Amino acid sequence: MESEADVFHLLVHFTGHVQGVGLRYSVKQIAREFEVTGYVKNLADGRLELDIEGDQNECCRFLREVESELDNFIRDTERSDGHRERLFTRFRIA
Repeated sequence: MESEADVFHLLVHFTGHVQGVGLRYSVKQIAREFEVTGYVKNLADGRLELDIEGDQNECCRFLREVESELDNFIRDTERSDGHRERLFTRFRIA
């Protein structure tokens, strides 16, 4: 059962040419246009991780925008979603 503190979240992993090309900063800039909180960070295995929370439609719109803007760098996207207690108050680069 969801409580009022529960919020929709997406955990996304991007593979491709996603590190060393400024994608984290690009994602942060895109996030400014949406009401989402969370983070983006590089992983040791070469993937880019995006963990966002907020309204489900807003999160999905944000992810579509990221995928559209950075399509030339992303080869594959893996995502999982659900509800959880809110963890973030802003969007940041981790």
